[in-house]
Amino acid sequence: QVQLVESGGGLVQAGGSLSVSCAASGRTFRNSGLGWFRQAPGKEREFAAGIRNSIDDTTYADSVKGRFIISRDNAKNTVYLQMNSLKPEDTAVYYCAADCTSDWRCTYWGRGTQVTVSS
Repeated sequence: QVQLVESGGGLVQAGGSLSVSCAASGRTFRNSGLGWFRQAPGKEREFAAGIRNSIDDTTYADSVKGRFIISRDNAKNTVYLQMNSLKPEDTAVYYCAADCTSDWRCTYWGRGTQVTVSS
């Protein structure tokens, strides 16, 4: 059974940094696209960042570009999201996803971790 488990969310002040991680189990995602999505209160879930099987092939939403960094460790079957210069509008539940297509439709999803940025 495939499981994705996020960790590392929490409360941070605006301008601060936070890192979240997602550990996968049940199968390897070495050759899979991995992504981070987020859902703010009252809004639809949106794509934030994605990384393909090459560690250099990353994609970011315009809203996070230049502030967030996605990375992966295939040996640990884990994907990370380093979030810098956080803004209150980054407040959301962050979900990791795996087995994603080129247009970021993903098969497997984690349950999410809350990130709250205070002003």
